[in-house]
Amino acid sequence: MIRRALRLGLGPGLLGRGLGAHREGSTLDWHGKVSEIKKKIQSVLPGGAWSPLCDTSHLPPEHSDVVIVGGGVLGLSVAYWLKRLEKRQGAIRVLVVERDHTYSQASTVLSVGGIRQQFSLPENIQLSLFSVEFLRNINEYLAVVDDPPLDLQFNPSGYLFLASEEGATIMENNVKVQRQQGAKVCLMSPEQLRKKFPWMNTEGVALASYGLENEGWFDPWCLLQGLRRKVQSMGVLFCHGEVTRFVSSSNHMETAIGEKVTLKRIHEVHVKVDHSQEYQPVECSIVVNAAGAWSGRIAELAGIGKGPSGTLQGTKLPVEPRKRYVYLWHCPQGPGLEAPLVADPSGAYFRREGLSNNYLGGCSPAEEEEPDPGNLEVDHDFFQEKVWPHLAQRVPAFETLKVRRAWAGYYDYNTFDQNGVVGPHPLVVNMYFATGFSGHGLQQAPAVGRAVAEVMLEGHFQTINLSPFLFSRFYLGEKAQEHCII
Repeated sequence: MIRRALRLGLGPGLLGRGLGAHREGSTLDWHGKVSEIKKKIQSVLPGGAWSPLCDTSHLPPEHSDVVIVGGGVLGLSVAYWLKRLEKRQGAIRVLVVERDHTYSQASTVLSVGGIRQQFSLPENIQLSLFSVEFLRNINEYLAVVDDPPLDLQFNPSGYLFLASEEGATIMENNVKVQRQQGAKVCLMSPEQLRKKFPWMNTEGVALASYGLENEGWFDPWCLLQGLRRKVQSMGVLFCHGEVTRFVSSSNHMETAIGEKVTLKRIHEVHVKVDHSQEYQPVECSIVVNAAGAWSGRIAELAGIGKGPSGTLQGTKLPVEPRKRYVYLWHCPQGPGLEAPLVADPSGAYFRREGLSNNYLGGCSPAEEEEPDPGNLEVDHDFFQEKVWPHLAQRVPAFETLKVRRAWAGYYDYNTFDQNGVVGPHPLVVNMYFATGFSGHGLQQAPAVGRAVAEVMLEGHFQTINLSPFLFSRFYLGEKAQEHCII
């Protein structure tokens, strides 16, 4: 019964029904509420710590219709589309909570900034087609009066995927799907590759797919700052802090066939602000989990996955941090300005960076070689042993490359099927997800933000149907497997 209900789709949007930041339901987390009431009473008693002259400008508001956990491009995109699609200006109060206010460890700014339509799933292709239109017309969406226009430095040089004999049939099938969805992609033989890209060694390459339009790379920092600037102009509030707790109510139900389920609703988000041991409670109607690599932890705070194994209540959000290295090297005789982003069958990839024969690249490690995600230290031996040999084999000029610098960032890696998680949780009914994109969240953020906003406001996807990306697939065991992951 519950499986059939999960497949039926989404209900009316919570914000669309006009819910405000108020409590309803049963069995509130009274321990948390009593503690908070005691704090408030003590603060106004003689000798209490309360001071009317204390500066509270750094604190989040006491009430917000929507609290978005995570201020990267996905969280900001959700905020943007909520404000853009709201029925009446100022109708929805949105708060974005970001713990890394410098974005020094943010996946957004540590990525290589690529965008492509060469995916295996129609939904991913549609997301990227929508997003590239957004990026190429960014000032029509994100312009702010009296502020300078944004320059994303979009470089439409395309992606070039190379396939071995073993992967050629899969590539042909992928390209067929891509073309059906409207992507401009062509197949190339080894001979055609040698003519177009004479710097390439095609040994071991049976087939290639080349993006002819709307693929390339851009400046991630510019997109992040453009979204942030725009949503602030639209009235979105920001708080530099960390979400440490959710206060929720529970409603125990039994299905027609006797299955017991517990529905939860979050009423309050506790935010620990920077340089303080105190937290600020924020009453809310909806929470959006856009915490990237750390979204699994946020889900656990809401009680997601804390139930018997094999049940919906015991199903975890399978998103975890995976560390990825990016290396920048110089090679005077390397590929010229016509070079696309090249993805080798080995997993190694590279693209040009600027006009001075500099290149960015890397390679995802094998599952058994995943590095410790506890820090962002770079393993330079990984480049020498796992990346450089493949680069030099594919581009002989790279034999003499010189690495100039390197950094590491995080993928919000979905261990189930390496695809995004979008939309509401089936049991924590007012938590929505925008996470788990396993390396392609940046390029799809404009479309994902709109999709999440549509579900919240209208109760269903409108622009792109992302039902295969709902959380319920983890319980049902229905993978939305994406095969084109770099």
